Amino acid sequence: MLASLLIFFRESLEASMICSIMLAYLKQIGRRDRFKDVWIGVWAAVAVAVVGGVVVFYTLRHYDGSDLQSKIEGTTYFIACAVLTYMTFWMKKQGKNLKQELHAKMDAAMDTGSILAIGLLAFITVGREGLETVVFMIAIAFHTSPLLLAIGAVIGVMFGLTVSYAIYVLGKRINLKHFFDIMGTLLMLFAAGLLADGIEDFQQLGWLPGEHALWNTTAFLSEDSTFGDILHSFFGYADSPTALQVIFYVGFLVIVTQLFWRTGRKPRYSKPSV
Repeated sequence: MLASLLIFFRESLEASMICSIMLAYLKQIGRRDRFKDVWIGVWAAVAVAVVGGVVVFYTLRHYDGSDLQSKIEGTTYFIACAVLTYMTFWMKKQGKNLKQELHAKMDAAMDTGSILAIGLLAFITVGREGLETVVFMIAIAFHTSPLLLAIGAVIGVMFGLTVSYAIYVLGKRINLKHFFDIMGTLLMLFAAGLLADGIEDFQQLGWLPGEHALWNTTAFLSEDSTFGDILHSFFGYADSPTALQVIFYVGFLVIVTQLFWRTGRKPRYSKPSV
């Protein structure tokens, strides 16, 4: 449940902020009549993502406990890790120019004269978040009941919309750079956990070496416990990790978080010597 909460929080926050920018710009240029186009695109994207996600989820549930499950699950973990890492870096680099880029795309869409142009832009931008959500949810679908996934999704969306509204209302008083830096760092921890989970599945299939666990803390804190599940969902905690899992988890965090915090920094120029 906690994993789905985090995923839906992140995706709903980004999607709602994009929608807010689009609606605010239409209001600014006096085109409230195009609000309905945005909402048509948004709800169409949500519908496609929900239907697609449900179909994929229940299709994969039929293979629960099989080798095919481990193959699909492990592959999805790696894909989800890559997508989450890429989008977190992309948001950090493009966040400052996101509003200007959306404004330019909306101007171009309205210049076409098509009544579907704005709706299509909203559908594509929000649909991208929906596609990411489906990918991330597939990665955890085999380990959580549908009810808990749904509860986490609802709570995550509520949190995302609440934070998005707070940013919209209190934007001038919130340091968005620090907010997204902290959120991005937490997402890197989540991505590292996905990477470690993918390695575990591939080791169980015999596709990667070294199934022997370095340690076992099940008696002290099991992944199946409530607190263990929280740590696993947010920080990638494993009660019996292999050496390969630990190496890639730590290596990923060290390298990627350093690159993440350096991204977007202004280079320091030394005073030229005379």
